[in-house]
Amino acid sequence: MAGITQALRTAQSGLLVNQQTLNAVANNIANVNSEGYSRKIVKTESRVVAGVGAGVTISEITRRVDEGLMKSVRLELADLNALTVKTDFYARTQDLFGAPGDNSSLAHLAENFASALELLAVSSDKSLEQAEVVRSAQDLTLMLKKMSETVQELRLQADVAIGAGVTEMNAIVAKIDQLNDDIISNSSSGRDVTDLKDQRDQEIDNLAQLVDIRYFFRSDGDAVVFTSGGRTLVDTLPPTITHTTASSLDSTSTHAGGEIAGIFVGATTANNDITNELRGGKLKGLVDLRDTTLSNMQSQIDELSAELRDTFNQIHNRGVAFPGAQSYSGTRVFVRPTEQTIKLDPTSSSDDTTISLFDSTGNQTATTTLNTIMTGAGLSARGSGNDWTIAATATQLQTWLRANGAATATAAVSSTGKLDITLNTTSVNLAFRDETASTNGSTLDDAVIAYDANGDGVTDETVNGFSNFFGLNDFFVGSLAENIYESNVLVSSFTASASTLTFRDATGTLTGSPLAVTAGTSLTDLATQITTNVTNVTAKVIPDGSGFRLRISHDNGSSMTVTQAGADSFLTDIGMHLADVRTGSTLDVRSDIASTPGNITTGVVQWNAALGSAGEYFMSVGENSAIEALAEVFSASHTFDTAGGLASLRTTFSSYAANIVSENSRLADTNSADVERQRSLTDSLKFKSDTVRGVNLDEEMSDLIIFEKAFSAAARVIAVIQRMFDALERTI
Repeated sequence: MAGITQALRTAQSGLLVNQQTLNAVANNIANVNSEGYSRKIVKTESRVVAGVGAGVTISEITRRVDEGLMKSVRLELADLNALTVKTDFYARTQDLFGAPGDNSSLAHLAENFASALELLAVSSDKSLEQAEVVRSAQDLTLMLKKMSETVQELRLQADVAIGAGVTEMNAIVAKIDQLNDDIISNSSSGRDVTDLKDQRDQEIDNLAQLVDIRYFFRSDGDAVVFTSGGRTLVDTLPPTITHTTASSLDSTSTHAGGEIAGIFVGATTANNDITNELRGGKLKGLVDLRDTTLSNMQSQIDELSAELRDTFNQIHNRGVAFPGAQSYSGTRVFVRPTEQTIKLDPTSSSDDTTISLFDSTGNQTATTTLNTIMTGAGLSARGSGNDWTIAATATQLQTWLRANGAATATAAVSSTGKLDITLNTTSVNLAFRDETASTNGSTLDDAVIAYDANGDGVTDETVNGFSNFFGLNDFFVGSLAENIYESNVLVSSFTASASTLTFRDATGTLTGSPLAVTAGTSLTDLATQITTNVTNVTAKVIPDGSGFRLRISHDNGSSMTVTQAGADSFLTDIGMHLADVRTGSTLDVRSDIASTPGNITTGVVQWNAALGSAGEYFMSVGENSAIEALAEVFSASHTFDTAGGLASLRTTFSSYAANIVSENSRLADTNSADVERQRSLTDSLKFKSDTVRGVNLDEEMSDLIIFEKAFSAAARVIAVIQRMFDALERTI
């Protein structure tokens, strides 16, 4: 009886085990097209009781996967997503920037502006040509603004996408953590966990698309996931990942400077920021776009805009529209005009600036020189060409104007810190002419102005042209305070020479200034030293292309000056200057020129020795030397500083604009090629992985037949035993 009963139990074990294996086969077949499903394999072993065989049992249910291959797929998947996320962004910039030969491209608009200037040079008094110059200039500045606006909009979109990615990361991490718990719990009680592991693998795949990850499995089946930089994402208690999305961005907003929040794993402290540690995944691509690619584009746009502004304005300031102007509004900001000074001919070249008044026909009514009015009564002690405060210069100019036909004229530094001159009469017009000497009729040439920005007797800046120094007749203007200074692009290993830096605003020298800088101080340490010690001033080290800039800004947005002691060279060595950042987004044609194109400078003040008793200055309607010089600006080469990954080069405006467009096209093409190459590699590895883990219907059908026969055989044995039991009962 015991033998028959044992045989029945043995047959039953075969029936149950084959039922389980058939269920596994059915599940495999049903999920043949399910993403992330791995083939399940039922492993059996002989069951032995008291040393005697007692049928069969399931030892384990496993998945057929190649973990090493899956890790490789995930690494390549992270690299692929870092590239593919950039594709749409490049498409947007391509649409805006255009190709170098497109009629709407930046280079073409620069050429249109040059052509309009050439036409005006031929007919300098024609209103149609004057209007065309203004229109083409506005087209150019509008394109620069649109490019800047689009770049910043794309940076903001990238930041928003980073925020969405971080939210998705938290959800995935939470799922993996829960699946870990389920796997450990079910595994400890002997339940099948292969489907749970499939779900976890799917979530790990999703996480690998967002960030570059590494992982390992503990003996209890728990998965520990961390970034390539070593930041734990999934463990016993997973941390919360956070990123505060920016509401708006401009060209001064950077992650390095702190205006853009980091990606924090755990507490929002600098040590937990993984932004610069990312090596792959969608978030890496978005960070690269926001902080590098698009920021570099903006830097290139700003460099072009600033060089165009400075070069064009210098020439435009050499003359004035016929027969002179009745008001001037400067663009340079003076924070302490009663202390800041200028000096003529610092190199003893005897430069001077002629100041003349003309009637409506262009005839001279009065003339003097800057040196003459500044060495008159009350200032004679300063000496010829010596240092005069900005306020004193304005006062003396006003005094002379009032004494020579403009009785109610005003010349003063306004509340905004800019020199404003108003004749308050229509009978005379004012014009300036720089010359190589004080003698009337001397050779026309820019006067060299030495500027002492903090009144310590040391020249901090040298500028060519009196009107150009004040910005009295600028063609291109912006609406920015002089509150940000930055260096040229420097290598990361750059260290400071010993120097003493002074920071001043309208209130005077700022607390913590002068600041002594020790030789060998790194840029990062210097930025920290300035920010820590000087009130209302923040210094940052900002990436630009392959290098870095030292950027110094006033916390209140007030205009300020940054100067060094007389014997120091640090600021000179790093090329510290009023920052060009934001120029592309604010550059515009001066409002009165835009509304009245006749205010464009076409000619300069001329000298005729035959006029009057000893020669006189005059203005001529047909004089076009200034507009000719402006037209030549676009055919001449200019030096562009290193910016946004474009090396310093000497070329024309149109060529540099074409370089910006070409660089954008090159980056887009390179990214496209990289995407195709990476996709091919990723797809190849994924195919191999899927071949291993995927379901093969031929194999499953073969197994189905085998297990079906085994099940039938076990059932047959049970039927035979049942008949034996029936026979036994009849006998009894």
